[in-house]
Amino acid sequence: MGMGLLQVVITLGIIMLLVKPVGSYLVNVFSYEKGGLDRVFGPFERVFYRIMGVKEDEAMGWKKYVGAVLLINFVMMLLMYVVFRLQKYLPLNPDGIANMPPALAFNTAVSFITNTNWQAYSGENAMSYLSQMVGLTFPMFTSAATGFAIAVAFTRGLVGRQDNLGNFYVDITRAIIRVFLPLSFIVALVLVFQGVPQTLLGAVQATTIEGAGQTITRGLVASFESIKHIGTNGGGWFGTNAAHPFENPTPVANLIHIICMMLLPTSLVYAFGLMIKNKKQGWTIFAAMGIIFVVMVATVFYAEYKGVPAVDALGVHGNMEGKEVRFGVSESALFTAVTTAATTGSVNNMHESLTPLGSIVPFAEMMLNNVFGGKGVGLLNGLLYLILSVFICGLMVGRTPEFLGKKIEGKEIKLAAIAILTHPLIILAPTAWALIRPESIHSIANQGTHGLSEVLYAFTSGAANNGSAFGGLTANTNFYNLGIGMVMLFGRYISIIAMLAIAGSLATKRVVPVTTGTLRTNTPLFMGIMIMIILVIGALTFFPALALGPIAEHLAAR
Repeated sequence: MGMGLLQVVITLGIIMLLVKPVGSYLVNVFSYEKGGLDRVFGPFERVFYRIMGVKEDEAMGWKKYVGAVLLINFVMMLLMYVVFRLQKYLPLNPDGIANMPPALAFNTAVSFITNTNWQAYSGENAMSYLSQMVGLTFPMFTSAATGFAIAVAFTRGLVGRQDNLGNFYVDITRAIIRVFLPLSFIVALVLVFQGVPQTLLGAVQATTIEGAGQTITRGLVASFESIKHIGTNGGGWFGTNAAHPFENPTPVANLIHIICMMLLPTSLVYAFGLMIKNKKQGWTIFAAMGIIFVVMVATVFYAEYKGVPAVDALGVHGNMEGKEVRFGVSESALFTAVTTAATTGSVNNMHESLTPLGSIVPFAEMMLNNVFGGKGVGLLNGLLYLILSVFICGLMVGRTPEFLGKKIEGKEIKLAAIAILTHPLIILAPTAWALIRPESIHSIANQGTHGLSEVLYAFTSGAANNGSAFGGLTANTNFYNLGIGMVMLFGRYISIIAMLAIAGSLATKRVVPVTTGTLRTNTPLFMGIMIMIILVIGALTFFPALALGPIAEHLAAR
């Protein structure tokens, strides 16, 4: 246990060392002021601007920014759907993969355009190489860049003096060319060095030492894995995801995956403090998220090392069920906390095999949906709760709430309430519906509290745009493909529209001078208030559902 704890501390320490330099780089990427990066990347970007017909200096108000986001995402989703439905007739299909059924193609297109990457299929058996590259890998870049662009646009609204959130097409192009492509290229080379395949050749036949035949699937796995984790996308080239030895062959590869998942979400929070010229504010939000994250890591770490009492009584210590021996309990527990905190969805162990107490951690992180989060998501949701905390504190002291010198009024709170309440609604309502439909109940492999957890986890993963699966649920049915698909759409775009509307509203407000009565939002006291409000709202919303699932299972196992 001591060695496992040391591994966790070293991994988190490496991530912390990278936060400031990467965060500073992100600020330079999204600054419209001319700098050294323009000389390196500018010529390539201007080629794409000309192809798209984009004017680099064109400003967008929040409505135009939202319109651009929805338009480009809809067009890409439609093209992805067409590729999945026609992949049998398209090139780069050496293994002769058949076309996807309509409902599954819809679910998959929605999943990857929303940065969820939920997979109701096994990748090596359902996707051609062209589909993996064009329909999956490409939107991994664009969906991650979209989240980044929206977070930066919201930040501009907070500090702006007019309804000008920047230019979405410029932001998404810069995110891809200046951030995701260089990082993905470097990480892919390192993964190839670790033994991850990268080839256009099809599957090969091998003979085992027992003399039996075996089909070994391969493909462009290294490039897929790099953007999968850097873009906090999730999904897997293979059905067993990052537990597969071709996706995650060594402890070093596992370490790279974890660092990649946390690198940009944590750095973006620090970058926020630099963008608003208030580093202390950025660190306050970072600390709030960090404290919750550390508690989550500690909980799943303790639960998995403690194991199940009935098995522990037999002399088998720790819970290794569903885990790879090459990673052990510690790296599996850390991976679980990271992938659901960063809304990645990649898994190196079976979440269904976690202890009941340990399984509460991925549930809680996805339900809160603001513990660093994916590209921009965690920062946006963190700021959403910050605005709510400011409003509640303002009511308590009888003052008009302010954040960064701008008054938080009824319009902003109504929009924030829409974003906050949509999340539990699209989790709990579909779960309840699934549990009263005979055909959807038949998809549950386990009955009782564990079976309820399987369904609850599926819709929670979709709503949080996470994509990890609890397992044990046959999700490749029309009901779950269409239901989870709609949940992923609502979970992604309702909050995007609401947050950009808040940004547009705040951008036009005048700055109020700071007085002795102004509530300071960059202090340890406010950080504590913010954490408490996040946990209270999360508990009031989701505790009853968790009490029927993993909590009841935990109490029954004692």
